[in-house]
Amino acid sequence: MKSILTSLIICAFANSQLTAGEALFADPFTKDAPVSERRAVRGDWQIENGIASVTQDDALYKEYKDHGPIIFYALPTTDATFHYAVKPEGCKAIVFTLNGEDGHIFRFVSSAAGTNFRAFPPNGKTKSITAAKKAEWVLPENEWTAVKIAVTGSSATITMGEHEPVTVEHESYDREKTNFSIGFSFGSLAVKEVRVTAD
Repeated sequence: MKSILTSLIICAFANSQLTAGEALFADPFTKDAPVSERRAVRGDWQIENGIASVTQDDALYKEYKDHGPIIFYALPTTDATFHYAVKPEGCKAIVFTLNGEDGHIFRFVSSAAGTNFRAFPPNGKTKSITAAKKAEWVLPENEWTAVKIAVTGSSATITMGEHEPVTVEHESYDREKTNFSIGFSFGSLAVKEVRVTAD
């Protein structure tokens, strides 16, 4: 019943004029409270006490054609701000993605080489392009780092930890989104404080 009520509230928000800062979605990550919008796959995710965590299973990584564990959220948005915090251990890459009906829209990948921000032009154009790179944006090991992605029209402003925010722009960002995801490859990852707001 709780998950049905949550879905109804989300639909109401999605179809109304939201005010800045208004909550659209939040995941409590509690063991006994299922979240219908969440799909945690490609690993044995442990979800409790406000945290989702998992260690990559190498056999599953190969089964899924070199794709590691991931959390998907089925949440329609256009302009919205996505918040979360991650704590990596031995991860080679951590990925945040916004998707639409026709595939990826926005993505950034953080690794030891820094962070790469990408756009995905629609209509059969180039599969993806680099919108920006930040070599100094490396997630620290075994520490919580807060991340925020504010998408408005054709721009996305990303804040990671103590770094100065970066804004990237591409016309392809200005599309309806159907879901977002947080994934990684190799090692272990913990995720908490996933929420979406209208600011």
